[in-house]
Amino acid sequence: MPRLTCSVSSYRLHKPPGRAVVTLNGKDHYLGPWNSPESRGNYDRLISEWVAARNAPVHSTPADKFTIAQLLLANFKEAQVIYVKNGKETSHLHNIRDAISPLNEMYGTELIVQFGPLKLKTVRETWIQKRLCRSTINKHVGTLKRIFRWGTENEMVPPIVNEAIQAISGLRRERSDTKESEPVKPVPEAHVEAVKPFVSNLIWAMIQLQQLTGMRPGEVIIMRGCDLDTSGSIWVYTPPSHKTEHLGFERQVYLGPRAQQIIKQFLRPELLEYLFNPRGAIYPRDQKKSETAQVPSRRNERKKPARRSRKLGRWPGPLYTSESYRRAIARACTTAGVPQWHPNQLRHSAATALRKEFGLEVARVVLGHRSSAVTEVYAELDRGRAAEIMARVG
Repeated sequence: MPRLTCSVSSYRLHKPPGRAVVTLNGKDHYLGPWNSPESRGNYDRLISEWVAARNAPVHSTPADKFTIAQLLLANFKEAQVIYVKNGKETSHLHNIRDAISPLNEMYGTELIVQFGPLKLKTVRETWIQKRLCRSTINKHVGTLKRIFRWGTENEMVPPIVNEAIQAISGLRRERSDTKESEPVKPVPEAHVEAVKPFVSNLIWAMIQLQQLTGMRPGEVIIMRGCDLDTSGSIWVYTPPSHKTEHLGFERQVYLGPRAQQIIKQFLRPELLEYLFNPRGAIYPRDQKKSETAQVPSRRNERKKPARRSRKLGRWPGPLYTSESYRRAIARACTTAGVPQWHPNQLRHSAATALRKEFGLEVARVVLGHRSSAVTEVYAELDRGRAAEIMARVG
């Protein structure tokens, strides 16, 4: 292994006995005969241990004296560094907050050595009483189990406590008094068309692009001209940020003629600007007014100010967020009188259509999944086709 360097001291010769020595934290460590494989190996080991200890959470408390609150705080500080993307906290950090909050309230002052599976089940019971979905409860418990495992790695949680916590099994379907989460379904085409008169031109364009390409909401809202390769007959969009980028995967979205026609309406010379800028949104009601209004004389002509955001009267930002995009669709659904649906359902609709016409593997590639098993979650089975086949066979 390559030797690690240390600013405190380096591998050096102790002349009288002819031994190698290194000084760490003011203490000399004799490594063996000078320049021998044994001494070099000991040097690498000591430096590695010293670096690991330096990077570990700083504490002077014995391992059996830590409280639950100290463990949660130390872990959360590290999570605040890890779970950040483009300068913003990721949703995983919010999930951690939700998981640790009841544990801290109920047992924060207790010593870790006094904590065990039964107390963790008591915490889990609070989520059951709140009628959270079974999958959400299991996710929260899994988060807490990972925190205790992290605590053992950093010598804050005794191994015996961690082993006991890891023994807790997840709640099983139909074997616990918890509700099941509703699977995300494709949105009916009629419900999509119903919102068209009640959303801006930008929202409608993003809806159409999601239907055609199966993009995630977070991918369509950050589209910029500089992220588009328009050199071929099929354009390629490479999102600057996407869900699996931290795993080293590259995401590419292929844009056919219909998607290109939608995008061309919003292309601008400033390639770094977002295509779907809320400040340039045009609503159907505004379009009708502009078509029927008389052209004012130059003397009375005034520039119409940009539309303010409904929330706190703030001016709109340079792009939609996933939440503001979802809210715009939800308001339109209410006005149109159709059941509410959300942007993620458009991805499921695209997955189902692609799988039905071209097969599971094509749907996997278009959606950017690494495994067909993930695509199975998004693509509804073509039950009509299965019934037709069985009518012939059975």
